[in-house]
Amino acid sequence: MTPTFQVILILTSLITAGLILRRIQKSQVQIQDSLFWLFFSGLLLFLSLFPKVAETVTNLLGVSLPVNFVFLFIIFLLIIHQFQLTLRLSKLDNKVKELVQTLAIERLKHDE
Repeated sequence: MTPTFQVILILTSLITAGLILRRIQKSQVQIQDSLFWLFFSGLLLFLSLFPKVAETVTNLLGVSLPVNFVFLFIIFLLIIHQFQLTLRLSKLDNKVKELVQTLAIERLKHDE
């Protein structure tokens, strides 16, 4: 892993953590969502400060370069997070539909 890439990862992880902590202070993000991003930025920071870990995992998995492993790992984590968000969105969509139907029935009863 090149020193330039390490610096980029360090800056990215610190900026991400700073933005998330700022949003938490302003109550603009839920704790559940912020935990993922804090974990994500901490993991990026760890991989950038200890590049030997990325190199070891790269060799174990047979990936050609540590940079490729880091990008692959980031993509994997983001896909998992996107799937979790999709599940939450589906649950909320069903709840909204139920509430709208219940409200429509109540209004119909009230109008009669």
